[in-house]
Amino acid sequence: MALTLLGSLQMKRNMDSILSWSKNSVVSGKSCSRSVWSTTPVTAMTPKVALVTGSNKGIGLAIVRALCGQFEGDVYLTARDRARGEEAVKKLNSEGLKPNFLQLDITDVSSISRAAAFFRDTYSGLDVLINNAAIAFKEEDSTPYGVKAQVTLQTNFFGTRDMLTHFMPLIKPGGRVVNVSSLWGSVTMNKCSAELQQQFRREDITEEELVELMRGFIQSAQTGQTLEHGWPQLMHGVYGVSKTGMTTLSMIVARRTSKERPHDNILVNACCPGWVHTDLNDHTGPKTPDEGAVTPAYLALLPPGAKEPHGCLVSDKQVQPW
Repeated sequence: MALTLLGSLQMKRNMDSILSWSKNSVVSGKSCSRSVWSTTPVTAMTPKVALVTGSNKGIGLAIVRALCGQFEGDVYLTARDRARGEEAVKKLNSEGLKPNFLQLDITDVSSISRAAAFFRDTYSGLDVLINNAAIAFKEEDSTPYGVKAQVTLQTNFFGTRDMLTHFMPLIKPGGRVVNVSSLWGSVTMNKCSAELQQQFRREDITEEELVELMRGFIQSAQTGQTLEHGWPQLMHGVYGVSKTGMTTLSMIVARRTSKERPHDNILVNACCPGWVHTDLNDHTGPKTPDEGAVTPAYLALLPPGAKEPHGCLVSDKQVQPW
């Protein structure tokens, strides 16, 4: 049957968008429902799709592995470095899994914007977003504390915030958003001044107010005034503050989503994978990456119609106090 004029125009739009960027950024898994090179127009039959940031190794790679085995749709493994990302795809291919690869740097807004455009034009949106990308300085690293604060929060908090800004409008009804945080963020918050704790726990804290808190921490770290401004000095304290921000941001986004899209059944949560054997902790954690992936995958795969958890911090599949 001949394509309709509307279908032809849609096909051209999809191909123009894909060909202008995807040649250098996307590698399609052979067993995916639809290749990114397909000329099929976006229709109601577009497959479901999941995206995991920072997933060429560690917990992120394990999450992709879990989704490839359980999620009924296309799964995208992402990495800043193309070679490392493609090597990770080959590793999963050797296990019989077929993820797609997409080059993505969450500290680069233009990279995020291109990725968002790709999913909008290729899949009409996104069903599952797992924000896993994060960094942590070694405790013995001699980098000045203020620099550690700036660099760590730029990825763990501000990079994740940029992902949410660009991708939340693309989340389809029934979608799932999982922000990989840490219980260390809770520990860190509980060591803050009473005033800071109250601000983080406010039900009506806005994203703008949270951003100011995070910027205030960076400034305090750079001037050596963290204690004077109510911030604790703990082992991995910078990482902890970044995860305090991540969890709080997750709750803010969840509340806003419920208000703006009340009938779309989108669930947004933060989670702690546990103390996992990864590069981040010099491979000292007792959990394997696959064990650490259990809770993020659980939240990503909450069944249709589920109403909770939503706006929570979850660890070992259980909602944690905040």
